[in-house]
Amino acid sequence: METNLNFKSVIDLLLHFNTEEKCIQYLENLRWGNEIRCLYCRKKDPCKFSDGKTYKCSDNRCRKKFTVKTNSIFSDSNLSLQKWIAAMYLFSSHKKGISSIQMGKDIGVTQKTAWMMLHQIREAFGEPIKEQLSGTIELDETFVGGKNKNRHKDKKVKNSQGRSFKDKTPILGLLCRETKSVYCFVTKDTSQKQIQPLIYQNIEPGSKLMTDEWSAYWGLNATYDHNFVNHGAGQYYSEGDVTTNTLEGFWSHLKRGIIGTYHKTSRKHLQKYADEFAFRYNTRFETETERLNHTINNAYNKSLPYRKLITSEITSL
Repeated sequence: METNLNFKSVIDLLLHFNTEEKCIQYLENLRWGNEIRCLYCRKKDPCKFSDGKTYKCSDNRCRKKFTVKTNSIFSDSNLSLQKWIAAMYLFSSHKKGISSIQMGKDIGVTQKTAWMMLHQIREAFGEPIKEQLSGTIELDETFVGGKNKNRHKDKKVKNSQGRSFKDKTPILGLLCRETKSVYCFVTKDTSQKQIQPLIYQNIEPGSKLMTDEWSAYWGLNATYDHNFVNHGAGQYYSEGDVTTNTLEGFWSHLKRGIIGTYHKTSRKHLQKYADEFAFRYNTRFETETERLNHTINNAYNKSLPYRKLITSEITSL
């Protein structure tokens, strides 16, 4: 089965993936192409069972069984691949996300199941920085958590103005102008201690940095070509194309998606929501089918156990 298909609508997708066998074959071609190897010892040409989906390594020292779902976000799921593919297509193509209630209705599962599926797909959306960014990088922070003035008087939080972290969680954004890609990092606060290690770890020395006047960026000129605009004085652009407006535009997409679709996010899961919107931004020039294939390819070698998902600890900070 070809993988260079072009689904112009969800109707095209569902008409094509009308059997579980077609879904399995599609995923096998994406994952292995024409050369299927054992997932454990990498030996070629495993034996295929009569069920059409299970393989067994032909090496007598291994002999392990596996399927195309093994070691992926849907490896322990009892749901059909038809539902998984439909969920990935809908979720990746909705520009501002989709709620678990709506997803459950669209693919015929409960809200609880849809919620779990969406978080698994967000796990696939997360793409770490493989090589240090270089060139011109915009840096900025934003806060997620709502405005105190919009809360009911019984729910207002005292002393939560400005950069207070009582009711808001900061996110550091890095946007590379050369690759037109953005990366997000949920942090405990916006101090130098929290922000500068992320910059040194992910940005190549000598790169040109664009920031605002916040003190957490002070001292970066020793390692980088650091330029800044003074937002406090109403300056948003200066000579030399110094601005953080592109990253500010991304923040608007992130916040409109959270406010309009999800309404509220917890600190524990905020990194996954940030990764979700970063993935859509970074794949904005891909077709819906290319983004679906991208998501499926990212679904391997990742897992998010349900127990870890529902635990109360904040693991993303």
